[in-house]
Amino acid sequence: MPFLGQDWRSPGQSWVKTEEGWKKTNEDEKNNNVSEVKSFSKEEAYYKDNLLLSLNYDVAAKKRKKDLLNNNTKIPYFHKDQWIYVHKGSTKERHGYCTLGEAFNRLDFCSAIKDTRRFNYVVRLLELIAKSQLPSLSGVAQKNFMNILERVVQKVLDDQQNVRPIKELLQTLYVSLCSLVKDMGKSVLVGNINIWVYRMENILQWKQQLDSIQINRPTTAGMTLTDLPASLQLNIMRCLSDGRDIVSLGQVCPDLGVLAEDRLLWKNLCQYHFTDRQIRKRLMVSDKGHLEWKKMYFKMTRCYPHKEQYSDTLQFCTHCHILFWKDTNHPCTANNAESCCVPVSPHGFINLFKF
Repeated sequence: MPFLGQDWRSPGQSWVKTEEGWKKTNEDEKNNNVSEVKSFSKEEAYYKDNLLLSLNYDVAAKKRKKDLLNNNTKIPYFHKDQWIYVHKGSTKERHGYCTLGEAFNRLDFCSAIKDTRRFNYVVRLLELIAKSQLPSLSGVAQKNFMNILERVVQKVLDDQQNVRPIKELLQTLYVSLCSLVKDMGKSVLVGNINIWVYRMENILQWKQQLDSIQINRPTTAGMTLTDLPASLQLNIMRCLSDGRDIVSLGQVCPDLGVLAEDRLLWKNLCQYHFTDRQIRKRLMVSDKGHLEWKKMYFKMTRCYPHKEQYSDTLQFCTHCHILFWKDTNHPCTANNAESCCVPVSPHGFINLFKF
């Protein structure tokens, strides 16, 4: 390497280290060395500029991430992968464990609510979290929860469908928040109390908007439910799994009201949701000696949980312990990956993260 400054061996001269030792350089070599140094300094300045640009990009990315997490944004925080590895303890390969809030952030629930098959599944999961698991979520997950809930309400307002379950979800969440805000100083909820008061006001506003929905009759002239034969109307009622939907359908017209009182219809509904032992414990007989299946159904709904059935659910791979949506791929190493996947109910999703 040449010396550009004064050297104690020969001030003002340039020296080069070779295999044989240090040697003086002539004027041509000196000029070449100076040009190499200049080119090296240019390259160094170029790399410094690129380094500064990359640092600026990192700062901008961090700022965008911070903007996503502040209180003004409505975009939920999400990861690229739509699956999550569920581990309940530390191993040599992984440190720590997976939490409910982390799973709630990683899985793509925003796209799930747009899918009709998954909508009821996500709503039920939000209801379970609102009842008892909201304090276990991180600050980001709690904000994500509220953002997804807002999208659910907006979808219901636009489509005018599934109004009743969303009203029940909002009522459950509001009751839970009323009790949690009282314990705000005990690290129950993350964030300032004013933020949660503002969110509670939004919940009341959403409930008012849902109460003011007026479902308009379709303008297209065509065949409606009341134009079908009674046998087809009864078969459609048998496809309903919620007794409250049958009662609401019976209020449309007198003919449907008669069909909504069909004893066989309510008997099949009771046998679908409840076991024979549960039915025997809640027998109700009328004056004529007939079983009151409709009254028994609503009585048992207050005592026993419903049988839950969903068109599409989250899947859990028993081989690699990964939680994912059915139509998304996950890095499974099993020979037959489909045989290792089991559906996860909303209750099962909550139980996966109870340690």
